[in-house]
Amino acid sequence: MIRWFQKNWSSMLWALTLSVAVWIAAVTAADPDEQRIFVRPVEIEIVGRDAGLVILNEIPASVEVTLRAPRSVWARLEAQEIPIRAVADLSAMSAGDHAVHIQVQVTEGPSRVVSVSPSEFTVTLEALESRVFPIGLTLNGQPATGYLAGDPIINPEQILVSGAASLVEKVERARVEINLTGTRESVEQAMEIQLLDDNNLPVEGLSINPTSALVNIPVTQQGGYRDMAVKVIVHGQVANGYLLTNLSVFPPIVTVFSTDPNLVNDLPGVVETQELELSGASDDISTRLALELPEGVSVVGEQSVQVQVGIDPIISNLTLSNIKIEVVGLGEGLSALISPIEVDVILSGPAPLLDLLLLQDIRVVVDVTDLGAGVYQLTPRVEILVADVVVESVLPNTVEVTIVIAAEGTPTATP
Repeated sequence: MIRWFQKNWSSMLWALTLSVAVWIAAVTAADPDEQRIFVRPVEIEIVGRDAGLVILNEIPASVEVTLRAPRSVWARLEAQEIPIRAVADLSAMSAGDHAVHIQVQVTEGPSRVVSVSPSEFTVTLEALESRVFPIGLTLNGQPATGYLAGDPIINPEQILVSGAASLVEKVERARVEINLTGTRESVEQAMEIQLLDDNNLPVEGLSINPTSALVNIPVTQQGGYRDMAVKVIVHGQVANGYLLTNLSVFPPIVTVFSTDPNLVNDLPGVVETQELELSGASDDISTRLALELPEGVSVVGEQSVQVQVGIDPIISNLTLSNIKIEVVGLGEGLSALISPIEVDVILSGPAPLLDLLLLQDIRVVVDVTDLGAGVYQLTPRVEILVADVVVESVLPNTVEVTIVIAAEGTPTATP
C-alpha cells in the first residue's frame, strides 16, 4: 500500500488541485465578485482625541468606499444599518496640524477594500479653553408714545464659553439684542446670545452654555395717555347695484393724551371719526378724516386717520333669448342654412352694466371661413360691445350649418 502511494502521490495531488479549481470555478460562477461603490457614504468616526484638545478646522464628515466582494456579500452589506466603519484615530496627537489616515472596517467577508475617498485628511488640534462672560443687553428703539420701559432683568446673567483657545481669546463680550420700537406690552422672551469681538463682529465656532437668556422688560403706560380704537362713522348708502366690500382705517389704534388723566379715563372705548359720506358712491374712496375728541384731549402724532373704502358693483346674471345667428366668412357662390337660427345667451357682469345693455350691443356669429359645401356642427361665437360683461353659456352651444352651392338652390329647414 505504501509503495502504491509513493508511486501515485503526484497523480492524486493533481486530481485534488483540479477538483479544487473546479469547485472554485463553480462557486465563482454562482456567486461572482462585483466591484462597486458602497451605496451610502460612510460617516467618519473620530476616536482617541485628547479631552483637552478641540478640532479647529473643517474635516470631512464621511468617505466613499469602493469594495470588491461576492454578490451575496453585497446583499448582506446593503441590508445592514452600519456594515462599514471609517475610523480616524487621533490617539497620541498633540496640538498642531496632523495627517490622519482613515481606517476602514467591513463587517462581512470575504470582501476587499479597493479604495477610500478621501483616504486621509489634515486635522488641526488646539488646546481647549473655557471662560465665563457676563451677558450684556442692547436695546434698540423706543416704546410707543406714552409708554415707558422699566429696568430689564436677564436670566442667567453670565454664560460659559468653550472652544479653541484662539477663538475664545477673540471674544470681547456676550450680548442679547431687543427691539422695543413701538411696543406697548412688556417683553418676556428667550433671546439667542451673541458672541462679539472688539469690532462688534460675531465670533463663530464656539460652544455656549446656555445658548439663550430669558429677558424681562416691563413696559407701562404713563398717566394721561390711553390707546383707543378708531371707529369710522358712515352716512348714507352706496349707489344701487353696488356693494360696500371693505372699510379700513389706518392706524386702527391711536394714542390720546390729556394733562388731566380723568378726561382720558372717562372716554368711551373708541374714538369716532367725522362722518364719511357714502350716498350714491360707486367708486372706491380714499380720504383722511379728523377725530372727534372732547375739549382738553388730543391725539398724539397725526391728527387724522386714513380711511379706505372698497365699493364694487354687484355681479348679476342676464338671459337674452332668441338672438339671431349671423354667418360670416361664407365663400363666393355658396349659401348657408342654420338650424336653429336663434340661440339664448346667458351673461354675467356688474348689475348696472347689465341693466343698460341693449340688443344692439350683442352679436352671435358662426364663422364658415374656408368651409366648402357640406353639413357642419359649429360653435357660435358671442361678441359683446360692452366691457366687463362675460358670456356664461350659449344655448344650444352648437348649431348645424348646411352649406350648398348657390346654383343648386337653397335647402329648406327641417322642423
